[in-house]
Amino acid sequence: MSRLDETLAMDRRRFLRTALTGGALLVAGGSLVIPRLFAADNKPVGKPGNVLLEIFADNGRDLGLRQVPKLVLTDAQWRQRLSPAAFDVMRRNGTEMAFSGPHEKLGIGLFRCSGCATALYDAATEFDSGTGWPSFWQPIAARNVIQNRDSSFGMDRTAISCAGCDSHLGHVFDDGPQPTGLRYCMNSVALRFVARADG
Repeated sequence: MSRLDETLAMDRRRFLRTALTGGALLVAGGSLVIPRLFAADNKPVGKPGNVLLEIFADNGRDLGLRQVPKLVLTDAQWRQRLSPAAFDVMRRNGTEMAFSGPHEKLGIGLFRCSGCATALYDAATEFDSGTGWPSFWQPIAARNVIQNRDSSFGMDRTAISCAGCDSHLGHVFDDGPQPTGLRYCMNSVALRFVARADG
């Protein structure tokens, strides 16, 4: 074996050893498969820092603006914090099946982010859109949600995420009722309903 062949063989072994210890798998035919969950599981996802949010008590009282630390976690920490369905929606931009969620007209209260508890919607703004997803005509505070362009699946939409943790919540459309004409179509697994407390 020539010196060049030895070097190439060593490099291949080093590459495979590194890949395999990093979670890669060798399958039939010598193909290398590297599952993406291993690559990012232990690295924080997002940029740490503070975010200015409008804070609401569980009784719906507006407590004003506050600078709070943005929740930035690793994928492994998000997996511990969220159900598998919520992780798929909130951290992988998934969509739950229509009519699968429990958040249609639950009463008087507010909806918080399942990931970080940021107040997102007042139940008084919820309406039956007939779509099978909780729908609202406005957020509880515009600054508590973030709008981003979403051109996935060949569509041009506006995605909504939580300003407190950058988790995907759903989309907003312009076919809602007055007074805004908007429909914030949310995934129920991304929301946690809090019944109105006294006081």
